Amino acid sequence: MGEIISNLVNGFTFVDAIDIGIVSFVIYKILEFIKETRAQQLIRGIVILVIIFFVSDLLNFYVLNWVMKSTMTIGIFAFVVLFQPELRRGLEYMGRSGFVRNSFRNIDKDHAKEVVNIFVETVGKFSESRLGALIVIERQTMLNDIIETGTILDAEISTELLGNLFYEGAPLHDGAIIIRGDRAYAAGCVLPLTQNNELSKDLGTRHRAGIGITEKSDAITIIVSEETGVISIAEDGAFERFLDKKTIEKKLLSIYVPAEEEKFYFKIKGLGGKKDDRQQED
Repeated sequence: MGEIISNLVNGFTFVDAIDIGIVSFVIYKILEFIKETRAQQLIRGIVILVIIFFVSDLLNFYVLNWVMKSTMTIGIFAFVVLFQPELRRGLEYMGRSGFVRNSFRNIDKDHAKEVVNIFVETVGKFSESRLGALIVIERQTMLNDIIETGTILDAEISTELLGNLFYEGAPLHDGAIIIRGDRAYAAGCVLPLTQNNELSKDLGTRHRAGIGITEKSDAITIIVSEETGVISIAEDGAFERFLDKKTIEKKLLSIYVPAEEEKFYFKIKGLGGKKDDRQQED
């Protein structure tokens, strides 16, 4: 045993260290990506099946081992089917970089802050008047297939425009508005519903659609409840409720304004970095 360990140590090179480091990083990123998602439960099931396979082989359970081997044969196809949404999101995540198209890169910073202020004030008014709204902010993943389901506007963002679009009785008020950069690009758009069965039954179609689009893209969705006026944000399939205007402002500034300028802006405005401490409903 000592000789084997000695050979391993002596044969270990700097290249081997880099190799192990890369593999460890990849495994870490995969685990980080599937954390707290539907894939986490699926991974647990696969691990249990693998353990059963090795135990059955070790204990000579021939029938069980044969069944498990047959299952493994078609396992790769089942993996692709079961993890199709997660695989798509993972590939999109890997493809995002500083060289990828960015809708916010060419926006003047002062104008970007004006756009954020419009969103914050408008969403605040929607919340007070309990006017339902569904606003999707496009980021690096283009939403052309979603835009095709609505009406192209390509209009300048304003409180009046957003108010008219979501006013009850307006032709496009039931759909989502797609924001591309500093433009209200399309309205009345139909979004895919989330397949997450763990969400509260109290959440309606507007909330499920707002979450669903973030499961298939890197977009961020702002949702205002028509029944309660509660403001929510969905991102990467995750869902936060009971948000105030300051939290919305910080989130939008992190998208529209670089980190350095955002920090300076918060210092001027006196905005804290604490999240709303109110208990969140499921």
